[in-house]
Amino acid sequence: MLNLKTPYYQKLNNGLVVQHMKPEHAQQLEELQKIVFPTLADDELIQAKHYLKHLEIFPEGQFVITDNDKVIGMTSSMRSHFNFADYHHTFKETIAGGWMTNHEPAGDWLYGLDIGVHPDYRGMGLARVLYRARHEIAKQLHLKGQVTVGMMSGYGAVSTQMSGQEYYEELVQRKRFDPTISTQMKIGFEPVALIADYLNDPVCGGFGVLIKLDIDKDV
Repeated sequence: MLNLKTPYYQKLNNGLVVQHMKPEHAQQLEELQKIVFPTLADDELIQAKHYLKHLEIFPEGQFVITDNDKVIGMTSSMRSHFNFADYHHTFKETIAGGWMTNHEPAGDWLYGLDIGVHPDYRGMGLARVLYRARHEIAKQLHLKGQVTVGMMSGYGAVSTQMSGQEYYEELVQRKRFDPTISTQMKIGFEPVALIADYLNDPVCGGFGVLIKLDIDKDV
């Protein structure tokens, strides 16, 4: 049961709706994962059974964007006492094999597990809409902000030309554009550290970037 006064619901100008995830969305979300992350290892994709568990554990942190009855965007999150001094971890460890049992009910950060928008709906600012929904819930829950690890999704294409560290440094200095991290930085996320072997996905060469968004920032 949602521990909020009212479930999140927002109708956008284009008719799309941002709302808290419901059980009936789970199967569509499993299919959307395969579309959004086509090269991600199978054992790192979130399945319908996992989404249903997320709703049991922390329904406040799960959102979808729908076009009528079609799910075209999503994000999953949990609460965490995140330790920035000991930040190295993997996606698979964090999501506990998809089951999200690492959720800490009293955690002071909202940890974003994933976020995605169907390719047909990209370029409409929907990622920002999802981050904003997460931020509003983080404020309602009196958290410190959002923390997540973004895929360094442009690195795979240049991995034979430079190291992940070199790519990351250019990215932080805004000398290089990354389809994922640069967009997150534009929204307001601050890069904290590079994490190797975070994901099993050739698109990012396994690299993720730890980023945070303090609660006093606007999204």
